[in-house]
Amino acid sequence: MRHHETPPPGARPPGIALDEAVATAGTATVVDAAMARPVMTAGVALGLLILGAAAMGISPIFVRQAEVGPFASAFWRVFSALPLLALWAMVERRGRGPRPAPGQAPVDRRVLGLAGLFFAGDLAFWHLAIVHTTIANATFFACLAPLWVALLSRVTIGEAVGRNTWIGLLICIPGAALLILQSSTGAGSLLGDGFGLATSLFFGLYFLAIRKARGGLGAGTTTLVSSLVTAVVLLPLVLWSGEGLLPASSSGAFNIAALGLLSHAGGQGLLSVALGVLSASFSSLVIFVEAVAAALFAWIFAGETPQPAQLAGGCIILIGIFLARPARATPASSQRGRDVGTGASGR
Repeated sequence: MRHHETPPPGARPPGIALDEAVATAGTATVVDAAMARPVMTAGVALGLLILGAAAMGISPIFVRQAEVGPFASAFWRVFSALPLLALWAMVERRGRGPRPAPGQAPVDRRVLGLAGLFFAGDLAFWHLAIVHTTIANATFFACLAPLWVALLSRVTIGEAVGRNTWIGLLICIPGAALLILQSSTGAGSLLGDGFGLATSLFFGLYFLAIRKARGGLGAGTTTLVSSLVTAVVLLPLVLWSGEGLLPASSSGAFNIAALGLLSHAGGQGLLSVALGVLSASFSSLVIFVEAVAAALFAWIFAGETPQPAQLAGGCIILIGIFLARPARATPASSQRGRDVGTGASGR
């Protein structure tokens, strides 16, 4: 199946010769702003997005067995991924070459700093929410990140939200409620629920910042720099909390390494790759897939059998994402100005 994609905000504007040639040919390729060559279809990006969601969805298993506190595990999540991300960024830079790509937009380094700051806020408020309210409430409020992305996408990065994305989002939210709140064992608190809502806001802002940064940088460099900022912000929080930084055994160290390499370098890295092709509003729906994956892994590795309502919620989420999937390609003349599932530039 062929798809139509929208380049990230700040990337090569529509209407130049290369984009016209690609659109007229009806192909599903995109010109990555950082690489200046056709690199990926929307279908491939969607597949990588789902793989990234699965990698992020298994993170609670690693956190539970990391033998360190929640803030320390959040720090190790990003810090332990830095060597692999640095290698990825180096390979990416060599592939791109020393000269900037023709038509490549200048990169505002502050966007990467904001992305790292937003992700640090996401992790910090997430752990505060877990402490002050039920895990079910904290998880549900965190899953509202796509709503923030949809509301803020046009005003922050100039990217419109397609009708199908809104439909998919409105279907996914009640599905998430069935999937997550079914496991609630008590009443939450207003403070803890507020922390959960703050988590969703910061994660939504992180999506928008990464989407913007991908207009001029490769996925490896984007993930590396933003992760470095996140680690710098989280380290003082760990020291302030009094949590021990080091795990007690080699098993804990293994789980910390898996958290960094698989859930962060793999999960967040693949998310960054997909955000070079798919809109922020559609890509943010990955958090619902992450919730489904987390429930699946909890069943496989922790023996937490899902209830019928949770299974129904997972199915509703998958239906919502299917309905919000990127639209099929149509001739360029009929696509101009149309708001499609992958998002349309509002500029």
